[in-house]
Amino acid sequence: MSHTEQSPVVWSPSEDTLKNSRMGQFKAWLEQQGFGPFEDYHALHQWSIDELDTFWQKVWDYCGLVCDTPANQVLGKRDMPGAQWFPGMKLNFAANLLRLADGEHADREAVVAYCETRPVLRRSYARLKADAGALEAFLRSRGIRQGDRVAGVVTNGYEAMVGMLAATSLGAVWSSASPDFGVGAILDRFGQIEPAALIVVNGYGYGGKVFARQQDFAGLVNGLPTLKTVVSVQQLPDEAPVSGDLVTTWEDALTFGAGKPPSFTPLPPDHPVYILYSSGTTGKPKCIVHGNAGLLVNHAKELMLHGDVGPEDRFLYFTTCGWMMWNWQASALMTGAAVITVDGSPGYPSLSFLWDTVAEEKVTHFGTSARFIAGCRKAELQPAKTLDQSKLRVVFSTGSPLLPEDYDWMYTDGAPDALLGSIAGGTDICGCFVGSTPLLPVRRGEIQCRFLGVDAVAYGDDGKPVSEGRGELVCRQPLPSMPVCFWQDPEGERYRDAYFNTFPGVWAHGDFIEFTEHGGAIIYGRSDATLNPGGVRIGTAEIYRQVETVAEVKDSLVVGRQIEGDVEVVLLVVPAEDQAITDDLLKQLKSRIREGASPRHVPRHIVQVNDIPYTRSGKKVELAVARLINGSKKADNRDALGNPEALDHIRERLAAVGLLPE
Repeated sequence: MSHTEQSPVVWSPSEDTLKNSRMGQFKAWLEQQGFGPFEDYHALHQWSIDELDTFWQKVWDYCGLVCDTPANQVLGKRDMPGAQWFPGMKLNFAANLLRLADGEHADREAVVAYCETRPVLRRSYARLKADAGALEAFLRSRGIRQGDRVAGVVTNGYEAMVGMLAATSLGAVWSSASPDFGVGAILDRFGQIEPAALIVVNGYGYGGKVFARQQDFAGLVNGLPTLKTVVSVQQLPDEAPVSGDLVTTWEDALTFGAGKPPSFTPLPPDHPVYILYSSGTTGKPKCIVHGNAGLLVNHAKELMLHGDVGPEDRFLYFTTCGWMMWNWQASALMTGAAVITVDGSPGYPSLSFLWDTVAEEKVTHFGTSARFIAGCRKAELQPAKTLDQSKLRVVFSTGSPLLPEDYDWMYTDGAPDALLGSIAGGTDICGCFVGSTPLLPVRRGEIQCRFLGVDAVAYGDDGKPVSEGRGELVCRQPLPSMPVCFWQDPEGERYRDAYFNTFPGVWAHGDFIEFTEHGGAIIYGRSDATLNPGGVRIGTAEIYRQVETVAEVKDSLVVGRQIEGDVEVVLLVVPAEDQAITDDLLKQLKSRIREGASPRHVPRHIVQVNDIPYTRSGKKVELAVARLINGSKKADNRDALGNPEALDHIRERLAAVGLLPE
């Protein structure tokens, strides 16, 4: 059966969207200048990778980005790694995010912050700019200079935005973590980058509970000897601030610098703006350094063109400050949209809370995880039938592959009129390789397209593009938001190791992907977690697609167990509430996998467990379980897990059924 038959169209752009979306207008604008004409999105994409330099210059111009000194050229060096973007340019990242904070836009909402412990906070663009200037003046007074690191242990709210803008305005580098991380996990990150300033909450609320963390975070301060100043945020209004000689309260810091505008210090194009982190499940996380101009222009393309976000829009992406989606969400400020931040549990006070907020705030763009959408489907939520979604145009999903059944739920009960944009990329590029566009239909179970300017293909093991079927997701030409370096990697060895060793000169991303005949994409999981029973390579997502749509199953995880030169598939299953793994359910799961995937996908062992381990950004931790079942002596970094106790339980269960090596 061809993918065209398998993947019916579930949403199509209207004539108005084709013409008046920002990407539609960008296409027409290019054609007016003599480029094209472009028959469709695919023709535009082909041009964008054939004329890479021209394309990125046109994105910069069309999106209205600002610099103090223009570049000599778009691409100085094209090497990967080592591409040189916009040489000669001087610009400021924060100046671009706040470029609409003056004039007619000044009084519009910039940030609307929801959290479980404080009332909703609403701040205008003018106020956001003023507070960023005030905090920058305070940081300068404490000796923070260009190139210093400003770290935040903050919730997804207003203070995180102000902290990032103040830091990047003065030329410091912003790096953040979520306050639910253990102190060990935070030190694993920030200990490597030696911050000069720390912005820290005194606790947080989650799921109706309050977690005071002043003592923990006083210990964190002691563990960071390079700190010159600490700013304590009253996330828990009734609790004391974090204590210590270096501490100033948030209010006092802003009062100190009141009236000082942001400096918007002009910086080179590859000056670090953010340090992000790999998940760190196998040791200390890698510190991934993102540059000023490249990240900015890529986010402009992704948000304004692919996402169709503009000044009239209201944008809500559910995330934490420990995930790259926070940085992506923050860049929506450059579009002039109102950014609605939500901190807390997505399921509190009920699973419909986020949908209720979308309706109440008249959100136009709602972003969440595939796991949340699956949870709504399983709970049989029907926001489309009970809430006003008249403003909602786009629903973004990321974090893991979106099941075909989740498309079904979205287009019946979720948000039937919205473009469902499944987007995929990673922390490594703080952006996307594949995702959504307003110019193409949405097909069930498929990501719509390769992003503009992204020369992505699937490679076979021989380092050549596969004509059909699956392969390694690679990018054959430089992308502006590829990291400028890893921190403390002077020779670039770890950086090359991470992306360029598999296929020299070509970025290998580590996803197992198929590009369909109509230009869409299906991701089958991480390539390092793919299974090889009988020498046939299959992706874990293919099994999740079959298992996680069964009503009796709450969650699952699949790994390969190496045995006598072959691999057998082991499936861990968390039953739904009041369910157990019965013989009937085992038969049902096996026959469903056999029919929906293939006989090779059918697990040799199915084991009931009570929880699945996840990273703190909500991704299943397949590798830690694979190492466990295959007797690896490599220690896992438990601090990187959101629920490390799940791994202990799985170890007991695997031992009990004889699946652990002696």
